[in-house]
Amino acid sequence: MSDPILELENICKVYPGVKALSDVSMKFYPGEVHAIVGENGAGKSTFIKIITGAIQPTKGNIIYNHKMVVNNNPIKSLSLGITAIYQEFNLIPNLSVAENIYYGRYPHKNGFVDYKKMINDSKKVLENLGVNINPKTLVKDLTVGYQQIVEIAKSISMKTKVLIMDEPSAPLTNTELIFLFNIVKKLKREGVSIIYISHRMEEIFELCDKVTVFRDGQFVKTMNVSETNREELITLMVNRKLEDNFPKRNIHPQEVVLEVENLTTDKIQNITFKLHKGEILGFAGLVGAGRTEIANAIVGADPLKCGSIKIEGRNANNKNPSMAIKNGIALIPEDRKKFGALMNLSIKENISYSMLKKIVGEFFLINSKFEKSKTTEYKEALSIKTPSMKQKIVNLSGGNQQKVILARCLFTDCKILIFDEPTRGIDVGAKQEIYYLMDELTKQGKSIIMISSEMNELLGMSDRIIVIHDGKIAGELSKNQASQEKILSLASGI
Repeated sequence: MSDPILELENICKVYPGVKALSDVSMKFYPGEVHAIVGENGAGKSTFIKIITGAIQPTKGNIIYNHKMVVNNNPIKSLSLGITAIYQEFNLIPNLSVAENIYYGRYPHKNGFVDYKKMINDSKKVLENLGVNINPKTLVKDLTVGYQQIVEIAKSISMKTKVLIMDEPSAPLTNTELIFLFNIVKKLKREGVSIIYISHRMEEIFELCDKVTVFRDGQFVKTMNVSETNREELITLMVNRKLEDNFPKRNIHPQEVVLEVENLTTDKIQNITFKLHKGEILGFAGLVGAGRTEIANAIVGADPLKCGSIKIEGRNANNKNPSMAIKNGIALIPEDRKKFGALMNLSIKENISYSMLKKIVGEFFLINSKFEKSKTTEYKEALSIKTPSMKQKIVNLSGGNQQKVILARCLFTDCKILIFDEPTRGIDVGAKQEIYYLMDELTKQGKSIIMISSEMNELLGMSDRIIVIHDGKIAGELSKNQASQEKILSLASGI
């Protein structure tokens, strides 16, 4: 085996009252894909930020190419050849692909930016990755998958030796995912050391050579991927066995609570279905098929061209999400950071935001005692992990952010919940908690529409599955009929 390109010795990071990392030591080698896994809050993000110099360790050493890195910072790490690609892309939408790849490093000629050289150099980098993207195209006009490739191209153009990929597959379609895998394998063959962070177990076994488990800020174990399995990894991550990942559901049809007929917008056509009390109705389909648009139409986020919505037999013309809440429907959106959470407000404020009328008392003053009582009640009921309700939601793990948004919906006393990608970006332990919470809500008489791209989730949680293709319903499957093959066939228009 070659010498390590990057070593971390006894890395420790302490915040007031919190030990984020405790004496972590690891080695990374050229031409190796090394996965880091762990629950949200295990210390993965802190670890990679220390590598890139975004934060400083309380103690410990970073050794790059046999030399100690002193006073590390993002500029220094980039100069060494260490780059990172995060879930939230660091691209400028209104600039071209070439301008994004070389942003801050534009070539110059006679005192002016040499656009010709920049475009030609960008074209070479993209061709090396095996993609045909016009360097003059504006980033905002690219699909998410191609934006991901531009991020990789930017890193490669810096002659990267260590590439950190943080949940790179989260926003990608299946086709884009295959393309990403091919690029990772190509970079591996070229000797790039790749640190790969993902909650998706199938990716770890498809792509990675080694896997390291973090738990509660501590290094647990490093293994060759070929010598472990999914069950062992999960047990090491959560320190318990997840034998029953999905609750056992035995639902009998009850009265209809939601009736949607011929729902049509600019993006969906003639959507008709019924939702029963206590039911989890799954919506499957490829990314862009129109699943999210159905949810948006139901809650009034997208205007209807035609169609009707009935809640418990009553017409419910939801002209906006606020009206939908009044009618008893709440949406937990796919992008919780953009559309769900108020990231710079506290947990308490996020929970109570949708129901200010409930907590505002005389003289338009907030009834702080009532607000504290109700938000604490939801915190305990949903097991939201936080030292204080004054904690900003931006500082919570993905699973806890999802619970806060769910608490806000429950505070509205809604009868119908729409979960759009309920566990995206959430670790395996928190996923199980969300699944059991959903099951418990249906036992309390609430009804759930669940939109998901995860096949196991659809098959494990849904009582029925409606498959969407090209803005239309392609078919409906009962729990007994549903299989991965049938869902994919319908979703593909076969």
